Amino acid sequence: MRFDVITLFPELFAPFLKSGINRRAFETGAVELKLWQLRDFADGTYRRVDDRPFGGGPGMVMLAEPLEKCLMAIRQDRLHQSASEKPVPVVLFSPIGQPLNHAGVQAWSDSEGAVLICGRYEGLDQRFIDAHVDVQISLGDFVLSGGEIAAIALLDAVARLQPGVLNDEGSYEMDSFNPALDGLLDCGHYTRPEVLNGLAAPAVLLSGHHAEIAKWRRQQSLLLTQQHRPDLIAAARLSGKLSPKDENFLATLKLETPPAAKSSDQP
Repeated sequence: MRFDVITLFPELFAPFLKSGINRRAFETGAVELKLWQLRDFADGTYRRVDDRPFGGGPGMVMLAEPLEKCLMAIRQDRLHQSASEKPVPVVLFSPIGQPLNHAGVQAWSDSEGAVLICGRYEGLDQRFIDAHVDVQISLGDFVLSGGEIAAIALLDAVARLQPGVLNDEGSYEMDSFNPALDGLLDCGHYTRPEVLNGLAAPAVLLSGHHAEIAKWRRQQSLLLTQQHRPDLIAAARLSGKLSPKDENFLATLKLETPPAAKSSDQP
């Protein structure tokens, strides 16, 4: 698969491509990444890519024309590289986009890639968005200074799902939100020493009894999810992924109710 990234700061991607275990995906070509400096497609001495917004207001708006020229160059380049004439989706990281989740990452990891646009300033000229953007993605209800961090997050999540990237092929299958865990959170994990500052690792994990270990991990997954993301429990129940044993365990949970906040004259 191939991802093309339109950005004003291609240098931000360099450490990501050279560090960490996911670099294998890019070194082996499992994921091809091509960075496009938007200023290379801007006119004038200063290669300007933004201007003041019509109607006034703070900030600047990214010009549509350099973006269109860059997108055209990407499509021509992809056409020369691939026999497929079907264009890949154009993705914009935006507050109005659908929040990225595991299912979305899995879908992108099985795709032919995309063109990722890293916006800056107050955003892009809406006419470019209306004419060319196919998908908008959000990382959450907050604002970043640019789309580069969001693009790296998507690429990182996609890269680790490629065969041969992780040392243990089964590692990602037990990640939080993964279908192997029915979309629940992963349980806590422990390693040496067996006793740390007076705290012992759970005895069941040292027992060698694989069935009991699997049962404990499932129950811990249910417990953590119920405590921190009850919405995921509700979604798993709605889709029929909770077994009678799961439901019986959840029914026995006695979650502590946080103490009521004390009144105070302090602001």
